[in-house]
Amino acid sequence: MNYIAVDVGGTQLRAALYPDFGMEASVIRAIPTRGEEKAIDRLLDLIASVWPDDHQVARIGLGIAGMVDPAKGVIYKAPNIDDWDYLPIVEIVQKRFQTPTVLGNDANVAALGEWKFGAGVGHHDLIYLTISTGVGSGIISNDRLIVGSHGIGAELGHVTVLPDGPMCGCGCRGHLEAISSGPSIARYVKEKIGEGRASILAHESTPLNARMVSDAARHGDELCIEAFNYAGEFLGRSIADMLHVFNPTIVILGGGVVKSGKLLIDPVMRSLEKNVLSPEYLKDFVLTTAKLGDQVGLVGALVLARGL
Repeated sequence: MNYIAVDVGGTQLRAALYPDFGMEASVIRAIPTRGEEKAIDRLLDLIASVWPDDHQVARIGLGIAGMVDPAKGVIYKAPNIDDWDYLPIVEIVQKRFQTPTVLGNDANVAALGEWKFGAGVGHHDLIYLTISTGVGSGIISNDRLIVGSHGIGAELGHVTVLPDGPMCGCGCRGHLEAISSGPSIARYVKEKIGEGRASILAHESTPLNARMVSDAARHGDELCIEAFNYAGEFLGRSIADMLHVFNPTIVILGGGVVKSGKLLIDPVMRSLEKNVLSPEYLKDFVLTTAKLGDQVGLVGALVLARGL
């Protein structure tokens, strides 16, 4: 029996066909999220394009960037797709393909992927954080994904860490995402340059991003190193709080900003050790980076589809 996994992101729609076991896809296809046709029609056609010749598909798993209710099969809000507000996507997909379909938020789905096939293999209690354009998260406790009563829980990037702090993309102030995401790191450098701080990026003509800040930090730019220390300090504090609440054995960091490596990881670990309530929380604890890379969304949707 086959399974189809779908990863819906802001720039790409991806679908893959998988066999009954393992994580090696037999077919993977991707198209831009935006096009002349409606996004839902493009998605349905994409799923059809990976459908197996024998037509034997046990279940379709959908990982969507946005607020979703897995139980109702509804997307409340997909911030990168304008007309996907309160969209009954599971009903639409099941009607087209006459196949059971399951839905999950992209970060929750990624947590499943890393738990089953990535850095979290062998762990029963884990937290996955993706540090990218935003800060997404997924929590697995006692081998069960935590999503809350309406499926919109586990939003650890939207916990307030600095009251009256920087504005978050969601419209609130002081969230972790407003301090430790890629755009927030770049914003920190830009603001400090505006205050007169020296940096090799001071005369950069293109808009700053976290990769540019990372490159400059590796060349010894003190302001850019400071920006990562600042983001890492708050991320470490937040992870300490997560340990106090969930007591996981592993926290997995994924997303583009984590490619900065020790620039981010070192201050995170220093802050975590400083802010954790007791050393007992760090016994047998692992802070590590994700293993599945760009495939995490598809692999996670596969785990969701298999019901594991």
